[in-house]
Amino acid sequence: MTGPKGVTGALAGVRGLLLDLDGVLLLAGRPIPGAADAIRALDARRVPYRIVTNTSVWSRPTLSRYSESLGLSIPPSRILSALSVSAAYTREHFDGRPIYVLATDDARIEFDGQRLLSHENAAAPGARAAAGVIGDAPDEANYANLNVAFRLIRGGAQLIGMHRNRWWITPEGPTLDSGAFVAGLEFASGAKAVVLGKPSIAFFAQAARELAAEVAASGGGRSRKRDFAMVGDDLWTDVLAAQRAGLRGVFVLSGKHGREELAKAAAQRRGGGRPDVVAGSLAELVAELD
Repeated sequence: MTGPKGVTGALAGVRGLLLDLDGVLLLAGRPIPGAADAIRALDARRVPYRIVTNTSVWSRPTLSRYSESLGLSIPPSRILSALSVSAAYTREHFDGRPIYVLATDDARIEFDGQRLLSHENAAAPGARAAAGVIGDAPDEANYANLNVAFRLIRGGAQLIGMHRNRWWITPEGPTLDSGAFVAGLEFASGAKAVVLGKPSIAFFAQAARELAAEVAASGGGRSRKRDFAMVGDDLWTDVLAAQRAGLRGVFVLSGKHGREELAKAAAQRRGGGRPDVVAGSLAELVAELD
């Protein structure tokens, strides 16, 4: 494990962690070695944490049950997803107004109580929507449905991307992610998407607020964003984005990005910084926090 100030100095004062799901706890649908023990260690030491993920295929209850089946005990209350943040956003801004959501049936659970247009109603002549929301929906993101979303956006619907990830790793290998569809709709419609998942500063701010509230509730007083660290395997979307939002960033080598990304970042100076710490895995990081 490495850090520009040494690991102890780089992590001094950290009061809580934000943990990515894919690449930190899971990889290609399987637990990363040591991840379950690391979560148990955080629970035993009462270290506040949130699982922050751009995964938008599943609702938080389903993610919790899935994680449990893999030996990771994570209650829904500890999960903050691009899906849940998107549902909260549309509830706040478009309550009672029709919205068109490209998402799985399970993901739509997060939108309970909101007015969702069916594909048929959204495609009807003269249909209007307040927003078109694009999530991870392998069976939904076909030409017909994307074209419906395009027409609604052209008609004034706000384009909302749950996230802008380009690709992710599945058991079948690298797989196109919904960020590609968000970019395509931006290009075709001329609209600028509101992106609510990582690397949105608002997403990290919400996660930090949740951790700060947990620290305060346990008698720890007030916290600053720098009191929390994001642990992720995506250098751009997780680590450098969290640093731009005011948090510390820990880059783990257990996921889709490796040291070649560090070299690329150094060459490009992309994101304006480097990780506070580079660790092999979450297990290695948590052991260092002892």
